[in-house]
Amino acid sequence: MKWELVALDAVAPQAWRNGGGLTRELLAWPTAAAWRLRLSVADVNAAGPFSPFPGIERWFAVLEGDGVVLRMDGEDLTLTSAEAPLRFDGGRSVDCALRGGATRDFNLMAPPGRARMWRARGRHRFDAPEGSLLAAYAHAASARVQVAGEALELPPRHLAWTRLDAPASGELASEDALWMEATL
Repeated sequence: MKWELVALDAVAPQAWRNGGGLTRELLAWPTAAAWRLRLSVADVNAAGPFSPFPGIERWFAVLEGDGVVLRMDGEDLTLTSAEAPLRFDGGRSVDCALRGGATRDFNLMAPPGRARMWRARGRHRFDAPEGSLLAAYAHAASARVQVAGEALELPPRHLAWTRLDAPASGELASEDALWMEATL
């Protein structure tokens, strides 16, 4: 199995149009122009609205900082790096407030029902069907992915991803990593 590795620090940041932050796109599959899956890390420096993505399901996880308060449909949701990723409709109106300064956050975007993301602390077992795209992101500490008897050591601030040509079972071990599965 061949894993592609992407180092966060090797990806050039792109400024947001509203000036509130920067995004590093780690993966846009199959292409940047016509993606069906997008994984990115955002540096949020100021409060403001999220960009809308109608027809897309978003997953959002805080990696660093004191967290955010997301206002959706009049409801406030507080997220920190201790919480599980939040899944929501990318077409919703979302305003983001910072709890104590800038944050760094992870985003997964895909068509509804086609991708999932978990925060893995300790050991996370998985079974994935043929054709799945698997990804792991280790931020503050390394992670270890084992699939079909092969192990991958994932350094901090790196994304690893692969497409399965056969069903696979495995395990992710980490103090705190993100695990993603997509069927596209």
